[in-house]
Amino acid sequence: VQLQASGGGLVQAGNSLRLSCAASERFFSRWFMAWFRQAPGKEREFVAAINWSGGSTIYADSVKGRFTISRDKAKNTMYLQMNSLKPEDTAAYSCAAGSSLIQSTATTASAYHYWGQGTLVTVSS
Repeated sequence: VQLQASGGGLVQAGNSLRLSCAASERFFSRWFMAWFRQAPGKEREFVAAINWSGGSTIYADSVKGRFTISRDKAKNTMYLQMNSLKPEDTAAYSCAAGSSLIQSTATTASAYHYWGQGTLVTVSS
């Protein structure tokens, strides 16, 4: 499985961006896709995840109410709509996919088998 992330850029605080992650193959019921991010000098952190089949979602507390994760099954593509961006959202955002995941493990980076390259999001104050 190959993942291609896109959509990053430079925005002012309070504005929005939408990230996309296109997958080379179809996913099935126990697959999850997720976004993780890593800011300079910090460890990678979980942002959001979605169950490919049922569409259930999980969010980090830091982005709840501002970010929305979604997927388009027909296009094998996952999205991250980021609203009300803050300077602390500045990071390289990477998408990931994994099979046989459950809700309790879907926030852990090591549970994912496939990773796309990062797309840089920079939020200026």
